[in-house]
Amino acid sequence: MKFIIVTGMSGAGKSTTLKFLEDLGFFCVDNMPPSLIPKFVEIWENGDIESVALGADIRGGKLFEDLYLALDDLAARDIKFEILFLDASDETIIKRFKETRRSHPLAKNDRINVGIEKEREILTSLKKRATHIIDTGYLQTRQLKEKLSDIFTLQKEFNNLTIAIVSFGFKYGVPEDSDLVFDVRFMPNPFYNSELRPQTGLDDPVKNYVLENPACREFLPKLFDMIKFLIPNYINEGKNQLVISVGCTGGRHRSVAVAAELFKTLQEIGHSVIIHHRDIDKDAKKI
Repeated sequence: MKFIIVTGMSGAGKSTTLKFLEDLGFFCVDNMPPSLIPKFVEIWENGDIESVALGADIRGGKLFEDLYLALDDLAARDIKFEILFLDASDETIIKRFKETRRSHPLAKNDRINVGIEKEREILTSLKKRATHIIDTGYLQTRQLKEKLSDIFTLQKEFNNLTIAIVSFGFKYGVPEDSDLVFDVRFMPNPFYNSELRPQTGLDDPVKNYVLENPACREFLPKLFDMIKFLIPNYINEGKNQLVISVGCTGGRHRSVAVAAELFKTLQEIGHSVIIHHRDIDKDAKKI
């Protein structure tokens, strides 16, 4: 039997998560008044429902404050529960609200970022109590569903750290949410090879040209060693997303090949890792 509280930042994907959990066999209830949770648990324990997921967020206004009391009550009664906290960067949340033309629940007539700031402050202590924290910023819906399945169905070990690898072009700017930035412009540029120029770092001729270069062959093991050293230290510090950005001039050749190789290596080790080639097609029309 599983009992999960699904909460987190508005715009981080709670509704989508509840739908996926429902697909996984959970009985889901969204935005239940927290004061009713202990009573609901009593009904659940005496029923034949195997797994339950309850959505709770700041849409409940002052009622949301009762969530802490409800959780304390469950803990006092020795009822096992898990808290799934969904998060995303301010930039991602703002983008999602603008795309859906919705206003933030705490913003009222103010700017979205004002509501986000208020919400983060309110949710600080709840996030600290979370069993699982998922940053949905770089996750596609398919990847989110796979991650939920890994945690709640396959019982895979979860360390709350999602690694996002981003290839980019320096001429388009460094990704704002980068934690680590690696500049691979020291490597020979395939752009100056007329046969390789139209291709990308995902194509074998370009990939081989980049990865088989002596400078790259010496660089990659050092890069992998440093990343492998840093990851457990970030986990120990409670970090839930690590954004590793790899840049070249245009973000089409060298950075793509190196980022893809880093992604493959970390995935083989067993880390939760995703990849995004931000600028891979931006120069396509100029070639």
